[in-house]
Amino acid sequence: MDDSLFTETAEGVALRGSRCADCGAYTFPYQGGCPRCTGDSMIEVPLSRTGTLWSWTVQGFRPKPPYTGTADSYGVGYVELPGELIVEARLTEADPERLRIGMPVELVLVPFRTDESGVDVHTFAFGEARHD
Repeated sequence: MDDSLFTETAEGVALRGSRCADCGAYTFPYQGGCPRCTGDSMIEVPLSRTGTLWSWTVQGFRPKPPYTGTADSYGVGYVELPGELIVEARLTEADPERLRIGMPVELVLVPFRTDESGVDVHTFAFGEARHD
C-alpha cells in the first residue's frame, strides 16, 4: 500500500488528503500548498470513505503504457466526498446498467497487478455502498 495515498482510520483505510487551515480547501492527494489561496498551512486529513457517484464512464480498452494494471476495461468516475472534494477514481463496477449518478459509494482496495517479485499490488476504487 502506498503510504503517500492512504492512511489508516478506525473505520479502515482512507485516502490521505489535506485541508488548508486558512481557506478550508481540501486536496487529494496530500499537498503542501493550497491551490485555492496559495497558502502553505495544509493539514493532513483522512478523507471520507463514503460519497456519491457524481459522474462515470467505462474505460473499454487497455490504457497505453505506462499503465501496468491487469484490467482491460473498468469503470471510472468522479466521486463527491461530502463537504470535501470530488476525486477521480476507479469503480468496482463496469456494467453501465448498474451505475447511476447519485448512487452511494464507499472506498475499497482492489487488486491492480502483481509486481515482478510476485507481490500483489492494490489500488483504491469506489464500489456501491453496503447497506448494513
